[in-house]
Amino acid sequence: MPAWPSPLKCAKVTHSARRAAVERTLIKDLATHIGQRVLVQGFVQVVRDQKAVQFLLVRDHSGMVQVVVERNEANRALCAEVSGLTRESTVSVTGRVVENPAVLLGQREILCDSLTVESVAEPELPVDVFGRTETALNKRLDWRYLDLRHPRNQLMLDVQTTVEHAMRTFWYDNHFVEIHSPKLMGSPSETGADLFTVDYFGQQAFLAQSPQFYKQMAMAAGLERVFEIGPVFRADPSQTTRHAAEFTSVDMEISWINSHEDVMALEERWLQQVLQEVAARHGEQIASSFGVEVRVPALPFPRISMAEAQQALAETGYRAPADTKPGDLDPGGERALYQIIQRSFQHEFVFVTDYSVGVRPFYHMRHPDNPALTRSFDLLWKGVEVTTGSQREHRYAQLAAQAEEKGISRESVQFYLDFFRYGCPPHGGLGFGLGRMLMQLLGLASLREATMLHRSQNRLTP
Repeated sequence: MPAWPSPLKCAKVTHSARRAAVERTLIKDLATHIGQRVLVQGFVQVVRDQKAVQFLLVRDHSGMVQVVVERNEANRALCAEVSGLTRESTVSVTGRVVENPAVLLGQREILCDSLTVESVAEPELPVDVFGRTETALNKRLDWRYLDLRHPRNQLMLDVQTTVEHAMRTFWYDNHFVEIHSPKLMGSPSETGADLFTVDYFGQQAFLAQSPQFYKQMAMAAGLERVFEIGPVFRADPSQTTRHAAEFTSVDMEISWINSHEDVMALEERWLQQVLQEVAARHGEQIASSFGVEVRVPALPFPRISMAEAQQALAETGYRAPADTKPGDLDPGGERALYQIIQRSFQHEFVFVTDYSVGVRPFYHMRHPDNPALTRSFDLLWKGVEVTTGSQREHRYAQLAAQAEEKGISRESVQFYLDFFRYGCPPHGGLGFGLGRMLMQLLGLASLREATMLHRSQNRLTP
């Protein structure tokens, strides 16, 4: 076995005892502390040693500041510590905030009187934290804990936090109940394919592909409106820019609907509110960091049936790949349809409705006037599917017949069918991909960049 490297020591400067009397100040708040002594803590981005003075650029989650250390006899030990610092070491700096119009970082700096080295980074970084040198995405993902230090990635996670907060605000204001469904299941929640199996005390169990069954159980329980944000698992070996083996699913289910139109109307109001909040809080930062304008969509979103979508694509000369399921759209078709919608409606979103029975799960309700079609929809955003939804079949006998028609054994889903034996209101819902939303919102090239830690066939660490 290779020997472990020798431990890197963290040296403390004599003035550090004074630090305890000062509370930490975030770098973004320094403008309100001009002339005051503050404590700033963060990563060392740059060290510049000059004859009469030393400069540090110190970065925390909120921003970056220049720190100045004067070279004099009193600061001999302090200057020695600064000279030995490496990029990405962590420090606690105490000093006085002063205005300096010559400083590009906010026209202010800190005159350091105390510094504590909290940890020392190894001098050779495996990836360029700030992307000055192009690094392949797979290598960046290998060192994701360094890659996430980049301000773009930190902004991505800030935006994700705002998105989820805005979602929850809408749900709370509209009387939804939050649920946490189990992720270990005794039978598949979607299809028999793409399943992760686990040993469950000697029995075979499955990781949940979705919370679908339990959302519907909540409807049968009379909860009427529920939501969940949680992980789901798909043993899908696809190596595409928009698939993952584990991802965060955002789910809603509502009772007492007339059709899938009620679910679509709810989703578009929900997304409009979410994007209003993102635009207000992060719009300028997103434009600066990602070069993308956050557009708050007008209501209602365009709607087009699957039959109409395929006809519109055919009229443009688009031909789907041979392996595309009849009655479905391939990724290229989704992108081409977006261009059509842009020309016709100048809108980023489109609901594609009324999918055929052959490409939808057994629990989707059939159209009463055309049982070959389902009361279902996908929502496409900028040419990528972000939502699948439908009205569900809530009548026990019809649901059991549809499962049998799909070749699903009664025994394997009897626990689910039982939810509908004792009365259940008409209901519907949707599943929404959080990672895909962030990918489209920020203009990212891959879902792998829109997730803190990606999971796929070839990636199980870090």
